[in-house]
Amino acid sequence: MHFGILTTHPPTACGLATFSAALSEGLTADGAEVSVVRVADDGSPPSSDRVVGELVADSPASASAAAELLNQCDVAIIQHEYGIYGGVDGDDVVDVLEGLRVPSIVIAHTVLKDPTAHQRSVLETVTAAADRVVVMSEAASRRLCLNFDVDRRKIVTIPHGATVPKAAAANQWGRPTLLTWGLIGPGKGLERVIGAMTSLAHLPGRPRYLVAGQTHPKVLASQGDAYRNGCIEQARRAGLADSVFFDADYRDVASLNALAQSASVVVLPYDSTDQVTSGVLVDAVASGRPVVATAFPHANELLASGAGIVVDHDDPDALALALRRIITDPRVAGSMAAEARRLAPTMSWRVIAGAYVRLAHRVLAERPALV
Repeated sequence: MHFGILTTHPPTACGLATFSAALSEGLTADGAEVSVVRVADDGSPPSSDRVVGELVADSPASASAAAELLNQCDVAIIQHEYGIYGGVDGDDVVDVLEGLRVPSIVIAHTVLKDPTAHQRSVLETVTAAADRVVVMSEAASRRLCLNFDVDRRKIVTIPHGATVPKAAAANQWGRPTLLTWGLIGPGKGLERVIGAMTSLAHLPGRPRYLVAGQTHPKVLASQGDAYRNGCIEQARRAGLADSVFFDADYRDVASLNALAQSASVVVLPYDSTDQVTSGVLVDAVASGRPVVATAFPHANELLASGAGIVVDHDDPDALALALRRIITDPRVAGSMAAEARRLAPTMSWRVIAGAYVRLAHRVLAERPALV
């Protein structure tokens, strides 16, 4: 099986690029061949010899060339996110899809609850052109079926993958650590946890809050480090300078896994009430650590069996109480960690890649009947 993938790709710094690189590795490990057509964004050279070409924004000739590169494969996988393609709401991707002669699988990373008319039109056009549409949570599937004019028979749920650690986390030593990681910018909700730290910093062991990650490149270009600096100032004013730490070092997958496993609890305090897919949430559960998250749809779904606690966005007392329970009650923390470890094997990239391979075989088998 030869997959062609249209996507952002490292060294581009975004969750979708990380997802695509990991999926490519999983597919290759499963015996498939992968060719990537990379969405050109910052002029940096590709970091993998899997990249066979680039899609330049707002260029019909580039869209045609990208489609032809994908047509050399058995099946095309199109990563869909509004913000990565050229045109209004990324509608350049439609030109690529219309140029395909091979079957296509679209992965819908964002399914908006309240899209604009044009955002709705773009996603409906993309799904109409695709042979299958993959979403990564049941919440996304329900929203896509209820709020968009799509052929429900095309929709398939394949969870977001994760790199599952080979060994369980070691016993926690030193100061209990609350951890949030990922690209930083407004909407991350860090100020919620900093606020909760006021009532936690004096617990036995003096818990600390670690924020690991760089400012999102697009945020950095438009706003600089204003959000990060504002959070640092919030901590300073609250007398938490020795309990709240920001670490902007780059971490590869192995070091990020090690960091996650060293945490007492992973916190996802996002502002969004709309998010139906979160790669960081999946990675947090796969790390085998307890999770506390605000009530966005993917968190409600993935943590429902007990791998963490979901709190309302506007309930700071509930956030502080959830964090306190995990930090101070080993039985609660142990139960959540055990459930996370139970779920983790189902999330491995090898398992997820296998699901894509099986889907591709079904799509290829059906294609002659559709001609």
